[in-house]
Amino acid sequence: MNAPVLIGTAGGSGSGKSTVVGRILDVLGPGRVGIVHADAYYRDYGHLSPDERSLVNFDHPDALDLPLLLAHVDALREGHGVDVPIYDFATHTRTGATRRIEPTPVVIVDGILVLAEPELRRRLDIKIFVDTDADVRFIRRLERDVAERGRTVESVIRQYLDTVRPMHLEFVEPSKRWADVIIPTGGENEVAIEMVVARLRWLLERRE
Repeated sequence: MNAPVLIGTAGGSGSGKSTVVGRILDVLGPGRVGIVHADAYYRDYGHLSPDERSLVNFDHPDALDLPLLLAHVDALREGHGVDVPIYDFATHTRTGATRRIEPTPVVIVDGILVLAEPELRRRLDIKIFVDTDADVRFIRRLERDVAERGRTVESVIRQYLDTVRPMHLEFVEPSKRWADVIIPTGGENEVAIEMVVARLRWLLERRE
């Protein structure tokens, strides 16, 4: 198989990255697109007590198991399937289970720090930054973490003020300068989505 087209989608937590990825998936079809969520590659903090885990800064690049993520991206690029860890966000530990991803013509690596990591960035064919206002991002994160990750409103607010906002300003927002395409308002930006899909189709035609 020809090397896949590697896409990176970055942006703040709650910016709409998943919506953009979903729109690309809808257009190209699930058989042609594989999705690697970078937040599945958080380090396993099972050796720490629950109180110690709550103090970990999960918005800092050091929280990611970057070597494993890079190894999996390289394997997919070379035509090999990978077993992605399944992460339990309520306990901040890996479950021990994995999710199999097979090689596809397009591989999307999705995560807030995707464009902040030079080794990952240089592997990407298309670099996308999803840009959404901070108040919208916070509301989306609050709703998601309470509904899906077992957090309290107070804990979400505390984490946002202590780590999410400072790390966004230090790492995520500056990584926008590396993007090939900046998508304001996320998945609702029809023009930007169409441009990305057109570029993808052109790259796929060249490789296929």
